[in-house]
Amino acid sequence: MKNLHEILKKEDYKKVSFKITKTQHLLIKAKINGVKGNFILDTGASNSCVGFESIEYFILEAQKSKTKASGAGATGILTETATNNSLQLGRWKDLDFDLVIFDLSHVNEALDHHKVKPVHGIIGADILMKGKGIIDYHNHCLYLR
Repeated sequence: MKNLHEILKKEDYKKVSFKITKTQHLLIKAKINGVKGNFILDTGASNSCVGFESIEYFILEAQKSKTKASGAGATGILTETATNNSLQLGRWKDLDFDLVIFDLSHVNEALDHHKVKPVHGIIGADILMKGKGIIDYHNHCLYLR
């Protein structure tokens, strides 16, 4: 059988490398509205998100939201949203990208506890589904189409 990379390349998938942190998180670089950031790639997160402190950094137009977020160890978290943004992961782009904005301090505190650099946010299942994502854990890369 041919190499996975060659098969996916023929199917117009774009390869995006990631690193695995000491905490076993997948760390991926992305650009939101042309601004670079560090993100956790999380298949269990339903939506991609950034912290409140990143609103200005990523040039987001935040809007209030009635939706409450929940995640590992936290529920009922107040959120905001930002719609119609651009996202770039490697050479893959989404020009109509919506984000959830909420307090990510608990995530970064946990990372800091293990001496791992903080992240700007999380790339979630919304992007993995939109890009027909395939994760190659062995070779530390994500493929998106």
